[in-house]
Amino acid sequence: MGQTTDETIARRIGQSLIAVKGAGDLATGVIHRLCRAGFPVVATELPEPTVVRRTVSFAEAVLLGEMTVEGITARRAASPEEVVELLAQGRVPLVVDPEGRLFRQLHPLALVEATLSKHNTGITIDDAPIVIALGPGYEAGRDVHAVVETNRGHNLGRVYYEGCAEPDTGVPGAIAGYTIERLLKAPVGGKLYGARQIGDMVQAGEIIAHIHEAGCVGEPCSCQPTPIIAAIPGILRGLLRDGLTVKAGMKVGDIDPRAASEHCFTISDKSRAIGGGVLEAILHLMQRL
Repeated sequence: MGQTTDETIARRIGQSLIAVKGAGDLATGVIHRLCRAGFPVVATELPEPTVVRRTVSFAEAVLLGEMTVEGITARRAASPEEVVELLAQGRVPLVVDPEGRLFRQLHPLALVEATLSKHNTGITIDDAPIVIALGPGYEAGRDVHAVVETNRGHNLGRVYYEGCAEPDTGVPGAIAGYTIERLLKAPVGGKLYGARQIGDMVQAGEIIAHIHEAGCVGEPCSCQPTPIIAAIPGILRGLLRDGLTVKAGMKVGDIDPRAASEHCFTISDKSRAIGGGVLEAILHLMQRL
């Protein structure tokens, strides 16, 4: 057989290409499941991703250049040509593209809005033959073709072809009896610096990170940083990268009271359930095309 040209590859992947907006931990679960099912996938992210569960997020490829999660590798790409090349290698191209220009160039079969923004980020039902959104903020049948439930509970991963997902309660699902206590939130705005690392066992009352308020110069600075303190014991499952600017009240980390270290480095049950819902929606909607 002769060498396959980039045009041939582009034409082949274009027939089944899935584009995912966002590459955080839930989006990574979706991407991973789609890749395992045989779909070529390309993802986009922000220039500075605010990802808590960094150890299981393809978004880390923005800063690291490459990120592997459970045998699937994402690599940062800077052009459509690089995207095609990486897809031909069986990798997930990750492009910094907040405006979604890449989607319009690649003409994917399906577009998955996986930023979990809880509001419409500008995606429309006409952006691709199949358009799917995760969680609240979109109406299936009007804004997108399908919505996948993201709330923990009986409906997690359910696909809605009409209507909306459950509204955001602001309270995370219970794990080992804990809900809001699991979250680490910024008490003030500023730059975050961790005192502990993902995978560390922590105790209630322990300092997990510090926030240096705006205006501090250099590190360490002369001001008194504000500590972020654990409310429960467990394993530090997620924490934002050092040096990121955060706002007061913003989620910056989470503690898993089950204290299983493998949970820090493997895709979660929630991510897998949502990924299964996306895969179901794509296969179902493909029959209508």
